[in-house]
Amino acid sequence: MYPFRRPRRSRSSQGFLRAIGEARLITPLRSEGGHRRYSRYQLRIAARARELVDQGTPIEAACRIVILEDQLEEAQLEEAQRINAAYRRAAESSNPPAAA
Repeated sequence: MYPFRRPRRSRSSQGFLRAIGEARLITPLRSEGGHRRYSRYQLRIAARARELVDQGTPIEAACRIVILEDQLEEAQLEEAQRINAAYRRAAESSNPPAAA
């Protein structure tokens, strides 16, 4: 987890990170001193939301788009893993291991 220190390439300001937190796109952890701490994943999500907002998308819509993109990516990954497992099972059943 990272305390808020804006990376050089990031254009996500502290205020923007708070706004997307209020929109429940990300929920930062808090340090013992009360400072917000963001994971790399959260900062990547924030950067995508920032791109959409910079293109004129309202922040609430940008947050919804990012959530849907993330869900789609997860579903595609699960489907690819399911297909790979089916191929492995088919390959194993057609090529039984040699007896020693």
